Amino acid sequence: MSAAGASETEHGQDQAGVAGNGQDQAGVAGHEQDQAGEAGRAPDQAGEAEQVKDHADEAASDRDEISDLLRRLIRDVHDYPQPGVVFKDITPLLADGAAFGKTIAALAAGHDRIDKVAGIEARGFILAAPVACLLGVGFVPVRKLGKLPGPTHSETYQLEYGTATVQVHVDAFQPGDRVLMIDDVLATGGTAAATAALIRRCGADVASLGVLIELGFLGGRARLPGIDVRNLLSL
Repeated sequence: MSAAGASETEHGQDQAGVAGNGQDQAGVAGHEQDQAGEAGRAPDQAGEAEQVKDHADEAASDRDEISDLLRRLIRDVHDYPQPGVVFKDITPLLADGAAFGKTIAALAAGHDRIDKVAGIEARGFILAAPVACLLGVGFVPVRKLGKLPGPTHSETYQLEYGTATVQVHVDAFQPGDRVLMIDDVLATGGTAAATAALIRRCGADVASLGVLIELGFLGGRARLPGIDVRNLLSL
């Protein structure tokens, strides 16, 4: 081999060595970047966990505030509409604009996709209509027998003494609609169960039932299997 050839060969080996050294350095740098990335992710994960905790604490605080409002502004009327009944009067709550607004916001919060809000006659109308406005969706009144002018679906349910019937227009819901039901009180669950049956008869789905007060001792939740029942105050 000529001196020139040997020199070129050695030069090529030197360049290869330099290239290999560069690759080693790049590998070290990449490893350091990976370690830095992992170190960066750990604080990120800790920060995300802290945010979740903060949101949970905030939600619990908001729920406590709403519960306190309802306890203060919903009054008991004894022996109305008949002896032995304690009527939950929501008119003081409705008369307090700030408290009413917070109540509506609480009823509207935390749901996945909602396409319609169904208000159950009668006081459910007062709550459901502003919830629908807040969510940007339509409102459907679920009415007592004979109160709707067009073709209707009907559902009859048992009361302690006798029966009652609720109705919706046949075109109130579209197949696949996700419907949020709203009422003031969940007691025995008969009206809510009948409303859910009407919604399903239209081909829609019941997303949730939201109420101001759930009277847990009456067991209404048991008549609503598979339905997400949410209350702002449980008694």
